[in-house]
Amino acid sequence: MINNLITGIMAVWSFFANNILTQPAYMIGFIVLIGYLLEKKPWYDSLAGFLKATIGYMILMVGSSGLVNGFRPILTGLKDRFHLTATVIDPYFGQNAVTDGVMKTFGRSFGDVMILLLIAFVFNILLVRFSKYTKLRAVFTTGNVQVQQAATGFWILLFAIPSLNRIEVLLVMGVLLGLYWAVGSNMTIKPVQELTDGGGFAVAHQQMFGIALVAWLSDKMKKSNIQKGKRSATKLEDVSLPGFLRIFNENMVATAILMFLFFGIIMLVLGENYFHQVFIETKGVSGLAKGASFFFYILTTSLGFAVNLAILQLGVRTFVGELTESFTGISDTILPNSVPGIDVAATFAFGEQNAVTIGFLFGALGQFLAIGALMLFHSPTIIIAGFIPLFFDNAVFGVIANNRAGAKAAMILPFFSGIIQVVGAALISTWIGMSKFGGYLGMFDWDTVWPGFTVILKYLGYVGIVVVALILILIPQLQYRKDPKNYFLMVEDYEAYKEKTK
Repeated sequence: MINNLITGIMAVWSFFANNILTQPAYMIGFIVLIGYLLEKKPWYDSLAGFLKATIGYMILMVGSSGLVNGFRPILTGLKDRFHLTATVIDPYFGQNAVTDGVMKTFGRSFGDVMILLLIAFVFNILLVRFSKYTKLRAVFTTGNVQVQQAATGFWILLFAIPSLNRIEVLLVMGVLLGLYWAVGSNMTIKPVQELTDGGGFAVAHQQMFGIALVAWLSDKMKKSNIQKGKRSATKLEDVSLPGFLRIFNENMVATAILMFLFFGIIMLVLGENYFHQVFIETKGVSGLAKGASFFFYILTTSLGFAVNLAILQLGVRTFVGELTESFTGISDTILPNSVPGIDVAATFAFGEQNAVTIGFLFGALGQFLAIGALMLFHSPTIIIAGFIPLFFDNAVFGVIANNRAGAKAAMILPFFSGIIQVVGAALISTWIGMSKFGGYLGMFDWDTVWPGFTVILKYLGYVGIVVVALILILIPQLQYRKDPKNYFLMVEDYEAYKEKTK
């Protein structure tokens, strides 16, 4: 009887996880539908909200996938062109590395990752449900990211404390990951609310601690300028370029030109024959056909960046309004004082659009310099830049930094982020053994925060589990103590929050 019940529960969970939780478009649509039903809206309005939110997120994913799929072959081509044995920093390469290596390295099944995800997700919801005590206000809803992080977290815990049995691994990492999701997305609420002027969401992705750090450093840079008697920092949107340079004031034009220069150089280094080979290997899906113009192939690929970015921004505008409005029903009834944590790409439709491109370019410069240093000093692991960390981390850092401290911060902070991504990924992936399988998650939090947690877990063992949990539990308590009167007001009524904190 009990076995049948457990089997039934796991079957329901498997259906939900495979078709909704790990499919962000349906997860967002599902949240909107539940929110509107809790608000007792007519079924046809609830259905319309579900469809609009789902389609909007699908539009976002078209843009996001176009960015990744269009440029991943170019960056990984550097590995093939120079015959490097290297680790690609990319969430999907990282997930594949766990899939390929976890049985060979630890004798464990990758199937446990989905159970771990369930425990972490339920724990995240419970933490937000009891926000009165935990001070946590954001539910992590980005399912594809949850799978990637559950996979890497699974590997890290097996490496750090190999004596844990199966149930202990699932419970311990489920709790730690659920805490990280709740605490990390909660840390992004203030910078995102200020960026979006009360957009009503948080970021649930791979650089949540990074966003909080960039916001804090940007404020420090702004304060330093004021103390030095300088006027407020010049933001990218306030820059008016003279003469022919005025074309760079237009976001699409600036993005197209800069991407043409950036990727044009890389594609010329790879050579025309490389893209002919890609065309053959992919049976015409990508690459350059024989006889086609290499120049126009470079131009089309580069312009595709601007196209996909515009699609992504359209998707954000389509679903964010529905999500924000409907989540009121959930926060009023099931999860008080809460907001949804969603994909970082949602921030790109707010603030100065050129900050997205500037953040990406300066982050790329930092990454490539760091990769050059690894090769120069004969690092045991050479990192290949993956497009997702290269773009999604550093673009949001550029947007946040520009919004708070201006153009200078939007250049400096992503640049240092790029260096940190490469050096941090090289160190942690080599140490824990994932580099042997060709990939590591490689995004900002997993190059900084999680290596720190891994050290604690590895050298303190069971005590380390408690230490990491206490660190995460303490963070929202400290946030709350800074402004207890307005802490929850920020998500309940942002207009009232602004009035009280003028």
